[in-house]
Amino acid sequence: MTSSTDRTAPADGTLLHHRAEGAASAPPLLLGPSLGTSTALWDGVAPELSASHRVVRWDLPGHGRSPAGLIGPGATVADLAALVLALADSLGIDRFSYGGVSLGGAVGLHLAVHHPDRVAKLAVLCSSAHFNGAQPWEERAALVRAEGLGTLAESAGARWFTPGFTVPRLVEDQRTADPDAYAACCDALAAFDLRASLPRIGAPTLLVAGREDPATPPAHLREIADAVPGAGLVEIPGASHLAPAERPRAVLSALRAHFDGDVKRGMAVRREVLGDEHVDAAQARQSAFTSRFQDFISRYAWGEIWTDETLARRERSMITMTALVAHGHYDELAMHVRAARRNGLTPEEIGAVLLQTAVYCGVPAANSAFAVAQRVLAAERPGS
Repeated sequence: MTSSTDRTAPADGTLLHHRAEGAASAPPLLLGPSLGTSTALWDGVAPELSASHRVVRWDLPGHGRSPAGLIGPGATVADLAALVLALADSLGIDRFSYGGVSLGGAVGLHLAVHHPDRVAKLAVLCSSAHFNGAQPWEERAALVRAEGLGTLAESAGARWFTPGFTVPRLVEDQRTADPDAYAACCDALAAFDLRASLPRIGAPTLLVAGREDPATPPAHLREIADAVPGAGLVEIPGASHLAPAERPRAVLSALRAHFDGDVKRGMAVRREVLGDEHVDAAQARQSAFTSRFQDFISRYAWGEIWTDETLARRERSMITMTALVAHGHYDELAMHVRAARRNGLTPEEIGAVLLQTAVYCGVPAANSAFAVAQRVLAAERPGS
């Protein structure tokens, strides 16, 4: 079942506030925010990703609805990463994919280096392995501790977005963040430099840069991509520092390709199992209305499930035929009887599978299934 929940930390203030979307059984994906923003940063992206993932977005301490007291002066990115792991543990999540923007991206880099057993895949957006030295962040922390966040909120739009674009909700997040917690996050950025450890990252990694980003320009993301083995880099035109808010469709496309499985690999398996004729016909019928569904099938059903080597394709064909009989999907059954033959099942083995469905799915269902399979197998014979 797909659901969305928005949860505050417990009364003792030990956990980050988070918002969870998607099926509880789906692969988990944690999304981290930029300094000064909240879970709202992902509003244009997270709901779409939740179609195939259990998406959990979280707020930094003192931001959104997370308790300010979770960090204090002298905080580090390691401290923030520990809070993220505590949140994951509280949700029963052991291994997860992770995406983060700016400071949230730095947290992802730290997790991938120091907790590689927890990170399945990593995406780092508009971020850096270092943030231009300690001095600018020390100065900002001192300013915020002395004067609050009003001045920074006034300039947030210019720092975060290209000229003429803004997201008032995110600017308000900056204005209403807790000054002490914000300053502690600045302390974390001041002390952060992970450049020497980047080659240790083993998780499949994607870097996403906003081409117009003055805070963490594409060169910063390129530096990470060059150091992390096998990493990829995508530049988003027309995006500044908060690319998921300014160019959500482009960011979504990049993250889907990275997190949801390889579309090309899924399409290759789909053709091997169903045949070129069937897939070509499905592609020819594709419209703007159905294109996302066809993309979902290629990425998820064929790019993740059918490529999982835990079960052989013969076994998957037997399971699939049984499920289709159970639910009366006889048009799909015909397609998968043909697929079963491509996966090496004999007519006798297909008959044995359908005979077993008579016991567990009912004789009328099996009777209809045998009729479908008989037509498919008869069409294989020469001259038929």
